[in-house]
Amino acid sequence: MRQVFPIIPSSSGVIWFYCIFSFLMLGFIVFMGYVCLGARRARFEVSESALKISGALYGRTIPLSDIDGELAKPVNLEVDTQYHLVARTNGSGLPGYSEGWFRLKNGEKCLAFVSDKTHVLYVPTRKGYVVMMSVEHPESLRDALRQHP
Repeated sequence: MRQVFPIIPSSSGVIWFYCIFSFLMLGFIVFMGYVCLGARRARFEVSESALKISGALYGRTIPLSDIDGELAKPVNLEVDTQYHLVARTNGSGLPGYSEGWFRLKNGEKCLAFVSDKTHVLYVPTRKGYVVMMSVEHPESLRDALRQHP
């Protein structure tokens, strides 16, 4: 004769734990999806008064009066090693995309939007940091920043 003895049912805490954990994981997945989409849809728009960075988690509007367009220059991070992003202080570092606040190898504070290390525009600001942006034609963005003193 066989006898079966079932376990005492657990408290509702187990169910609540899994519900909360699942909700947090879903939030994390949505957040990472937003960051990954930002890597594909970030835009840099120069107007008469500002550089607007949109479509990215760390996007912002920087007044052109805060930008030193004359010192802006195209860099190739594979060659210009002093501009390497060496320490992420607040940002995302996904394979093939870096966005947010970093320290450069030369010690500068940097707001980075780098998806292609060979086509980067290095833009110093008068606020104590630089902005680095991957664009297909960095010279064109540099020239647009210089047109609006």
